[in-house]
Amino acid sequence: MGKISQGILGGFSGKVGNVIGGNWKGIDYMRVKPASVANPQTAGQVDQRTKFSTVLGFLQPLRGFLKVGFRNYAVKMTEFNSAMSYNVQRAIIGDYPDFIIDFEAALISRGGLTAALNPTVGSDLAGSVQFNWIDNSVDGNARPTDRAMVLIYNPTRNEAVYVTDGSVRSAGAHTLTVPNQYSGDTVYAFIAFISADGKEVSNSRYIGSIEVA
Repeated sequence: MGKISQGILGGFSGKVGNVIGGNWKGIDYMRVKPASVANPQTAGQVDQRTKFSTVLGFLQPLRGFLKVGFRNYAVKMTEFNSAMSYNVQRAIIGDYPDFIIDFEAALISRGGLTAALNPTVGSDLAGSVQFNWIDNSVDGNARPTDRAMVLIYNPTRNEAVYVTDGSVRSAGAHTLTVPNQYSGDTVYAFIAFISADGKEVSNSRYIGSIEVA
């Protein structure tokens, strides 16, 4: 049974017939419960679900990073859902059922701040990954005080290690501490920047894969 919480003109929660009401982020909504379909396992549906599952597996460990990286695209949806939508549409390659993530096309941060220039990544010491980039503080809307957002994704362990307030852009380098048990694991590295006031972020850039020392 549905419940009206603010009078006849207010939103309602619950179910009335095939209409479901609720509130999300202060927004009252109503949606019609979808009718059952005769064949919920059509080729197109299975294809889309497999793509969705592939991207979900990649992005789940990155949730905290995505809350910063996709904050400016979380319009009537969460940052995570915005990242899911973008990457399902643009970062999947292959044919069913062998879909994989195209890391070059994937974004884990999205915005108009000037991106990193010629970033590289390496690991010479156990427990650390070194990020380097060229200081491009004079390009576009970049500033020397922008902070690096660096992340490594470990597919073997389905984990990610990251910081969203790393070294300033003008420093040209940041060392990320990772668990010692990552030694010998292959990880994938990404970098983005965030403005000093936290209002702007850049598109992320995929740097490549390395083996942790």
